[in-house]
Amino acid sequence: MGQVLSLNGVGLTLAGNAGPVEILRGITLAVEEGETVGLVGPSGSGKSSLLMLMGGLERATSGQVMALGQDLSAMDEDGLARFRRGNMGVVFQSFHLIPTMTAHENVALPLELAGMQDAFGRAAAELQAVGLGARMDHYPSQLSGGEQQRVALARAVVPRPAVLLADEPTGNLDGVNGTAIMDLMFGLRDRHGATLILVTHAPELAARCSRVVRLADGRIAGEGLL
Repeated sequence: MGQVLSLNGVGLTLAGNAGPVEILRGITLAVEEGETVGLVGPSGSGKSSLLMLMGGLERATSGQVMALGQDLSAMDEDGLARFRRGNMGVVFQSFHLIPTMTAHENVALPLELAGMQDAFGRAAAELQAVGLGARMDHYPSQLSGGEQQRVALARAVVPRPAVLLADEPTGNLDGVNGTAIMDLMFGLRDRHGATLILVTHAPELAARCSRVVRLADGRIAGEGLL
């Protein structure tokens, strides 16, 4: 077991209409291999921004972000894209499926982009694993919200990423579908051995994590439940 993520004095400042806005301030945090970490806190506290920094989707303006032994702070955009493709799976609240592609094509896409063998066979197996074997040829508009999130989850885990990041994965779903996605997410994490980091407002989802980190005003305010 070792560290998969290490943030040291990380800050994020973005341009706003009235001048620079500090989103994150001096974040220092380490995540061990195999942990499940819930990021909680009020809206605007910086949870999603922190998740994006961990995944190399946003670049820190100060400090250092280390992921799987690589310094993300020092990578250019192409380097970050290559790193993400092989190591990070990301699930968003709003699914981000490609509407002109079937569920099968959406899940196969990251494997095809990475030049992996048998992209469609592996995608089909992952869709079976999330209970959508009979819906593979359907387009996103033909699927319910819960089904679309299952497709998004299959797409995130099919490359076997070391780290799975989820931003409010149950936020757009009703209670039944939200619980089903939670069960699937933790089940896939157990099956593939990925480290799971998720942003959530749902106490029941946070309670399933091995560790909960609370943010407030762009800083870590401690560890504990909502």
